[in-house]
Amino acid sequence: QVQLVESGGGLAQPGGSLRLSCVGSGRDFSRNTMGWYRQAPGNQRALVARIDSIEGGGTTWYADSVKGRFTISRDNAKNAVYLQMTSLEPEDTAVYYCNTYFSNSNYWGQGTQVTVSS
Repeated sequence: QVQLVESGGGLAQPGGSLRLSCVGSGRDFSRNTMGWYRQAPGNQRALVARIDSIEGGGTTWYADSVKGRFTISRDNAKNAVYLQMTSLEPEDTAVYYCNTYFSNSNYWGQGTQVTVSS
């Protein structure tokens, strides 16, 4: 059974940092593109960052709103993907979800809450 489990969310002050982790099980994800999405109350779930497989060049993509502040990375040995978030803003408050896609199906973690507030 494929599972994605996120951790690392919490409360941060504006300007602060958090590091989210997503560990997969049930499959080797090293050949899959992995992504982080977020969903704030009243908003649709939106892609924040994505990282291709090593075979695909390991290319990264970021939403304009997080470019220069967030960094996505992966550790294939641990079947994990990370999202380092810095210079956090109140607008970053959302539930963050780990995602991958294969065999015509999307797979999601349960989400981790990030709240940015003073």
